[in-house]
Amino acid sequence: MLNKTIFSKILSIIILLGSSLCAAIPFTIDYEKYTLDNGLTVILHVDKSDPIVGIAIQYHVGSNRETPGRTGFAHLFEHMLFQESQHIGQDQFFKIIQNVGGTLNGGTNKDGTVYYEIVPKNALETVLWMESDRMGWLLSTVTQPAFENQQEVVQNEKRQRVDNRPYGHNDYVIIKNMYPEEHPYNWTTIGELEDLQNATLQDVREFYEKWYGPNNATMVIAGDINKREVKKLVEKYFGEIKAGPENGNPEPMHIQLSETKKVFHEDIFAKSPRLTMALPTVDHKHDDAAALELLSQLLGDGKKAPLYKVIVEEKKLAPNLYSYSYTQEIAGILYIVVNGFPATNLTDVESAVHEAFDRFERDGFTNEDLARLKAKYETGFYQGISSVLGKGFQLAHYNEYYGSPDAIADELQKVLDVNMSDVKRVYEKYV
Repeated sequence: MLNKTIFSKILSIIILLGSSLCAAIPFTIDYEKYTLDNGLTVILHVDKSDPIVGIAIQYHVGSNRETPGRTGFAHLFEHMLFQESQHIGQDQFFKIIQNVGGTLNGGTNKDGTVYYEIVPKNALETVLWMESDRMGWLLSTVTQPAFENQQEVVQNEKRQRVDNRPYGHNDYVIIKNMYPEEHPYNWTTIGELEDLQNATLQDVREFYEKWYGPNNATMVIAGDINKREVKKLVEKYFGEIKAGPENGNPEPMHIQLSETKKVFHEDIFAKSPRLTMALPTVDHKHDDAAALELLSQLLGDGKKAPLYKVIVEEKKLAPNLYSYSYTQEIAGILYIVVNGFPATNLTDVESAVHEAFDRFERDGFTNEDLARLKAKYETGFYQGISSVLGKGFQLAHYNEYYGSPDAIADELQKVLDVNMSDVKRVYEKYV
């Protein structure tokens, strides 16, 4: 029998609640930031706790830079940048880094693409040479055979990670019903396979030339480094790369739903039914983003959370659930995800979610609840920057998307400064 998955997009429910405030100790990461003549932003962070170096290059190009009919290009180039470049042979990137005792990888999302390495400090020059080669000298290797090879790779990835995986189409079904067709979040990062199949070699080459220039990237070098020596190496390998076109940052494009939508998706790979509620919210720099982060945890995190108490403990409709706020560069979603038992009726789960909302409105929460979740958030934050590569990711991310690495501390402080009235306000506005 086919299992059904329900996706609900809710617009608003109104409540009234009270207020409080929590202060936090300021936090900083030491760094030096400068810009090459070609526009590449370079950030150096010294951490001599181990004889290693982490390198992260954040390109400000994700699937939100694509257009309808031309999707999947950013994800395609995530693969192509690992295939070969003018001075590095086919499939040699991983081999070279592994031979020096390091690791590397990359990833693409809706807002950007990041490439990273962690290597012994004496291998830094090798990494800089490799990264500069694929930033400045990739285009000659973007040939028809290479393009066709990566088209096949992407098709296989979609089969493995989406088509033949339980709940693999969840994200696709949600965003297609959440965002209008022209909205840059209306398609998944992997894109529409038909778009890649119909794309020409010239299409993908033009996409690379537009978005992968040094002036559309931030490079962080963190670890056991001598800054003066590193600057010389950066200039040596990246200084002669030509700047790309000037591309502005995308503006927020929040959406609202005129009515609640219910979408049923039959998933032959799912062993248990899943209900996902997706509520449209805001971009990651919006004033409400921090309060939404804590609201999502108050609703679903821990045994005191109303969603857990009603759905898991009392009604025993599911073994687990989670809720989280996913704010991105131009829009955001508050998710509630309930994985039921095999025999669970998702209509009962939906009713239980609303019962939990009613309980949250009636019983509210305490300052102690808020303080506990802030402490948990802060712990996770520090765990995320406990390694040189973790710090590299954060420095690159906040510089590229917030305009300065200092935003790391600012965004943490915003969460720690959220009070009870802030949470109640965003609940009224978005749930």
